[in-house]
Amino acid sequence: MADFDAVVDVVVAGSGGGIAGAYTAAREGLSVLLVEATDQFGGTTAYSGGGGMWFPCNPVLQRAGSDDTLEAALTYFHAVVGDRTPRDLQDTYVLGGAPFIDYLEKDSAFEFMVLPWPDYYGSAPGARNDGYRHTIPVPLPDSALGRYRGLVRGPLDTERLGAPAPDLLSGGRALVGRFLAALDKLPHADCRRNAPLTELIVEDGAVVGAVIEQDGSPVRVQARRGVLLASGGFEQNAAMRAQYRVPGSAEDTMGAPQNTGMAHQAAMAVGADTDLMDQAWWSPGMTHPDGRSAFALWFTGGIFVNQDGRRFVNESAPYDRIGREVIRQIEAGQTTLPFWMVYDNRAGDIPPVGATNVSMVDAAQYREAGLWHTADTLGELAEAIGVPAANLEATIQRFNTLAADGVDTDLGRGDEPYDRVFTDGASPLVPIDTPPYHAAAFGLSDLGTKGGLRTDTHARVLNRDGSPIPGLYAAGNTMAAVSGTTYPGGGNPIGASMLFSHLAALDMAAGNTP
Repeated sequence: MADFDAVVDVVVAGSGGGIAGAYTAAREGLSVLLVEATDQFGGTTAYSGGGGMWFPCNPVLQRAGSDDTLEAALTYFHAVVGDRTPRDLQDTYVLGGAPFIDYLEKDSAFEFMVLPWPDYYGSAPGARNDGYRHTIPVPLPDSALGRYRGLVRGPLDTERLGAPAPDLLSGGRALVGRFLAALDKLPHADCRRNAPLTELIVEDGAVVGAVIEQDGSPVRVQARRGVLLASGGFEQNAAMRAQYRVPGSAEDTMGAPQNTGMAHQAAMAVGADTDLMDQAWWSPGMTHPDGRSAFALWFTGGIFVNQDGRRFVNESAPYDRIGREVIRQIEAGQTTLPFWMVYDNRAGDIPPVGATNVSMVDAAQYREAGLWHTADTLGELAEAIGVPAANLEATIQRFNTLAADGVDTDLGRGDEPYDRVFTDGASPLVPIDTPPYHAAAFGLSDLGTKGGLRTDTHARVLNRDGSPIPGLYAAGNTMAAVSGTTYPGGGNPIGASMLFSHLAALDMAAGNTP
C-alpha cells in the first residue's frame, strides 16, 4: 500500500475543460483536488474569444426557437468525422451536450446565450447553417468569483502585450469564471495553482493517486474514485511536436504556456494508449513583430498568395480547413512560409482582419520587421514580397473577374454560409483594384494539439488492448479528440472538453469500475 500525503475522492489535472469535471464531482458530493500547473486558472479555454460550446438541441437553443434535431446533428457529425473515431464516442458527444447544459442551468452560477455560428462543413448532410448549435456563456464581473477573483488566465493581449485585464469576464474567461464562482460555493473543492501533476500512482493495475509538485516538492495524493487528466495538449513542447510530427511550431501555438504534455507522458508511462498524436486544431496565423504567428480570422477582404504569387486556398473558409490546406500544400512542396495576404487601399493600409486574437501593434513595427509592405503597383509589391510580378498581376486580374461575377469558380470562396458570416451574408469576393497595394505576412498557427489518450464513452482511459485503466480518465486536449482529423463546428473543442470531463466525474460519482 502506497504512502500518501493527502487523500481525496477525485484529483483533476487542468483547469480549462477539467474544471467541469471538478465542479461536477464536487456537486455530486465528492472531495476534489483540482491542480493547475500555472499561476492562473483556465488554460487554453480562457483564451477563447467566445467560449462557445457546440451542443445541438440544448435548452438555450430550444428556448431561442431552434427547430434542429439530434438526428440531423448526428447525421452531420458522422458525415464530417467519418469512421476516424469510434461511433459510440461521437454519439456520446452529440447527444450529451443538451443534458449537460440542463445540468449546469440548475445552478444559478451558470447563464448561457446563443451566438449563431454556422457549422464548418456547410455542404455536409445535416449541417446547421443558421448557427443554432453554438452556445456561449453570458459575461460576468470578475468580482463574482469570490476567492478566485483575479485568477482567470488571459486575455492574450494581457499576457503578450501587457494590456490591463478587463473587469468583465467574457468568452472563455467567462466560462471558466462561472465554474470557479460555482466551485467557490461548494464544500470539499480545493483548487490549487502552480501545482503540476507529474506522475500517476498505480496499485494492482489501477490508478489510485497522483504525484503533485507543490512549491517545488512532490506531494502524493490518494484519489479514492479516480484521476482526471485534462491539462491540455503538448503544443508547447517542441520535442514532442517533433517526435509525433505535428506541423507548425511551439512559438506559433495559441495553447496555454504549460501545455507540455506532462499528463500525456504520465498516462503513457502506466500503459495508456494514444491516438491522433500528429493532429492539432490549425489556423492561419498573422505574423507579428515578435516573430510569432497568431490565430487570425474574420477576413473582410484580400487574398492569400504563395511564393509563386498564386492564390491557393479559399480565404473565407473555416480556419482549421485553411490551416489543413496550408499544411497539405507545404507537404506537397507547393507552398512555403510565409504566405501573403494581398489587399488594396479601399479600407486603408491595415490588413482586413477582424479578429487577430493578439491585437496588432503599431504598423511601423510590422514594416520594420519586413512583415507588411506597400507599393503603388502590383509589380512593385511583388518585388517587395519576392514573388513573380507577372504571376501576381495575373492572379489579381483573375480574382477581380471572379469578384465581378460574384462566384469563385476557382476555390469556392463564398459557396458555404460560414464563408459569408463576416460579411453579413454578402459575397466575400472584394476586388483588389484601389492602389496603393499592400501585403501582410502569414504563417501557420494552432489552437493546441488534439492527439491524446484513447478513451471510452465514460472518458475512461484505455490501455493498449482496449480495456479501461481503472481509476484513470481523460478529457480535453489530453484526450484523443472525438472529432478525429476534422473540426466540425465552432465550440467543438471546448464543448467536448467540458462534456467528457463532466461524464468522467459522473462515472466516478457512481462508483463504476471496469
